[in-house]
Amino acid sequence: MGWLVYIAAAPAAITMFLRFIAFVLPPGPAQMASFVAFTITSFVMLLFAAIYGIVAGIPMRLLGYGGCVQWTVGRAFQWGMWLTTGVTFRVTGSMKREGGVTGEDALGMRPVVFVGNHQTEMDVLMLGCMFPQWCSVTAKKSLKWTPFLGQFMTLSKTVFLDRANRASSRAAFDGAAATMRTERQSVFIFPEGTRSYAEAPMLLPFKKGAFHLAVQAQVPIVPVVCANYDNVLNVKKRRVRPGTVDVTILPPISTKGCTKDDIDSLVEKTRTAMMDELIRLSHVTDEGKHGMPLPSASGVDDATRELRKRN
Repeated sequence: MGWLVYIAAAPAAITMFLRFIAFVLPPGPAQMASFVAFTITSFVMLLFAAIYGIVAGIPMRLLGYGGCVQWTVGRAFQWGMWLTTGVTFRVTGSMKREGGVTGEDALGMRPVVFVGNHQTEMDVLMLGCMFPQWCSVTAKKSLKWTPFLGQFMTLSKTVFLDRANRASSRAAFDGAAATMRTERQSVFIFPEGTRSYAEAPMLLPFKKGAFHLAVQAQVPIVPVVCANYDNVLNVKKRRVRPGTVDVTILPPISTKGCTKDDIDSLVEKTRTAMMDELIRLSHVTDEGKHGMPLPSASGVDDATRELRKRN
């Protein structure tokens, strides 16, 4: 039993040591020490959250609340990360209206397909901060067999996709659409398909799976836009610091009456709305001290025009 205590205490001891020496080392090594400490802490918090998800998920699934497992685990991960790293996400709903519904209203709607920009592995924490009840993620099928994490995801109604097998992925989406309709379960998807590791506001090209799912289930698409957080975490440069990142929930985009012929226009409309909000967030983050000037009196500056042109 004693060795289990030592194993459990080892990450905490290593992390505390790294954070301590970060205060006395030169800037370069200190930055690396802080990054390693953050990485270890994040993995430990994720492991604890997954274990908690298994423990809580079994009775919740038996009682008919399996669709809320990812919400409760996400909140546990949110507070654990904030207390141990000082990093968190602040979620607000846009007051703009689409069909009479605001982004603030969208968080309470179900079922919907949430789509968000994907920057780094830290987006897992973003999900923990914004996830509403009765919502689950999609994930690559290989994660299903990851110890603890895979069992938690299975219990919490994650939609697993086999990216190498198109027919299998399509069947998974068929099942997800049926679940959304019968159980009113929402789904979150990163349409970029991979992490961008962006150091400036940008979006990779969107894949169409999320939009096919929304049309198939005839449910709204709700864009979720996370500000570029290079000022908090830069994986490539191994740099991290405490901070709060803004996330905006945009108004839902209706798919009522849409068919597969409307997919391209839905992708374009969603991506344009997300890019505009991403640019806006980049201006307000740190009072505009994020490598971009604040908007001009006209509301559109040269940097904004250039970013729109690139994306």
